[in-house]
Amino acid sequence: MHDEFLCHVTGYGTCGGRRIGVPLGTYRAPTLALALWWLRDRAAWIADRLDPQPESEHLPAGALVPVADTVLDVPAVLRSWSGDPDQQALVADELAAGRLVRIAASDDTTEYELLAESVDALRMQRTASTLFTPVA
Repeated sequence: MHDEFLCHVTGYGTCGGRRIGVPLGTYRAPTLALALWWLRDRAAWIADRLDPQPESEHLPAGALVPVADTVLDVPAVLRSWSGDPDQQALVADELAAGRLVRIAASDDTTEYELLAESVDALRMQRTASTLFTPVA
């Protein structure tokens, strides 16, 4: 069983023709349940910032405009993922098996990526790649 998980959230965009990643948060979860909670919380956090309520007092009038129907609704995708028990079970199974999990959604300008992986699996990969035979 994998007991500790490293979770990351990153936003990717293009600047000067190059793909640039901006770290939006990292969490070292001591349990699988906390890793899942953090991923769901960060998905909701991104969705709320991309799709705030128009009547929010901190937004000036006219600051929000509708986008074309052809643009993926990233906040809806992230909210749907974070609220789907079947998706959560799938992610839990993958993490418990020591596999990297990636949840990503993109609109026409930015990709939002949530990653999680077992710290134990990372240690095992590093150990396997640094094994050597001592010279006698």
